[in-house]
Amino acid sequence: MSFIQYEFMQRALIAGILVGLAAPAIGVYIVQRRLSLLGDGIGHVAFTGVAAGLVVGVSPIATALLFALGGAAVIEVLRERGRAASDVALAVIFYGGIAGAVFLLSLGDISTVNLNSYLFGSVVTVSGSDVWLVAGVAVLVIAFTFALRKQLFAVAYDEEVARVSGLPVRTLNLAIALTSAIAIAISARVVGVLLVSSLLVLPVAAVQQVTRSFRSTVVSGLILGATLSALGLIVAYYVDVAPAATIVLSSIMAFGLASLFRDRKTIR
Repeated sequence: MSFIQYEFMQRALIAGILVGLAAPAIGVYIVQRRLSLLGDGIGHVAFTGVAAGLVVGVSPIATALLFALGGAAVIEVLRERGRAASDVALAVIFYGGIAGAVFLLSLGDISTVNLNSYLFGSVVTVSGSDVWLVAGVAVLVIAFTFALRKQLFAVAYDEEVARVSGLPVRTLNLAIALTSAIAIAISARVVGVLLVSSLLVLPVAAVQQVTRSFRSTVVSGLILGATLSALGLIVAYYVDVAPAATIVLSSIMAFGLASLFRDRKTIR
């Protein structure tokens, strides 16, 4: 029986493809700024938000979003102080996010299955309302990044030049961080908060090996992100493994193949 005949797989594919589009849309600016670990840092804070939601009995996605937005703002404020401060900020967020989540979880009796669905993703359990939420946020993220693509690129490429040109660098940097937090929060049900940065970074990093312009990198990154999400879900269905694992492994393989192609092209 074809996987597409099941409603849960239809919802999973739609949600996966939407996240596969939204994550690289903002991830391209994170990669350009050489802040690939930003997604991991925000993901760890979102982990604390998930724990808070499970403990108090409210939507873990909602609390993950609130915590992720706060963490993104803190990272960006500290990043402005210099590279050393940025590295320290990410380290604090990494460890603080994990410690905060463990502390909150120890206060309540939380089901391991329920927790794992947010840590490592559970895209096949998304509901119709989840799909609409993901769709709404994905549209906002993509619309934002495309509407301000020139300004965001200028800031991501060279902050000093952008500042001299009169662009609101601080505001744009904060917008990138907060939009990343939103993308991470809605991606939690697909690949989990601990693996979410893979969709922000890997599709973009892969196409960056073979594209020659920023525009082609953006377009190719979105296409590859959506393709890898769908492919990972289909493989997971037939092999009967966790979808998050196949999505992330597919992304790693795509990056490896792109790097190999680039190296061979360089040698020739």
